Amino acid sequence: MVKILFMKKNFYQRKASILSKEDKSFKKNWDKKISSLCKKINSFENYYTTSSCSGRVVLIIDSSEKRHGLFLRVYHDLIEFSQIKSDLEKIESRKIVKFKQEPPILHVICKELDDAKRLLKKARNAGWKRSGIMEVSDKGFLLELISTEKLEFPIIHKKLLVNDEFLKLIIIKSNLNLKKGWSKINKLNAIL
Repeated sequence: MVKILFMKKNFYQRKASILSKEDKSFKKNWDKKISSLCKKINSFENYYTTSSCSGRVVLIIDSSEKRHGLFLRVYHDLIEFSQIKSDLEKIESRKIVKFKQEPPILHVICKELDDAKRLLKKARNAGWKRSGIMEVSDKGFLLELISTEKLEFPIIHKKLLVNDEFLKLIIIKSNLNLKKGWSKINKLNAIL
């Protein structure tokens, strides 16, 4: 009984500590499209968010390890042909550069397994299909919520690998995927 009370007290201490810290992301500020959902989750007693992204498009050097300097360009809004074409033409890399359109992602620490299961069910009902309880520890239960809209492929290898027609198609599909992800963020926010 003492251990359970200690773990519950520690959960709230960790929550307060995490929510008081500065943003450590490369972007260095809250992603506006997902911030209201994070604030709502954080307002509930048995949950707190640890990281989030509303979805993005990145041009990134292909690497098996995460390190600073891999991201060549990051777009958190809809992309336009002229902008991305210009950015692609400026990249001089001997390494493979990937185009990645990534879906929304949200990490939530849940106090109890039942808390995690409840939020997971609501998230799946809102369309966050690639989601699950990732880890169990003395900190609580880590819930990873991910939507399904994604594109990823090499776009530069010494030269641009796609023509303008294909690039325009990629932009249409990426923008559609971003909008679908933002819709799922809003849907989950409304369900909670």
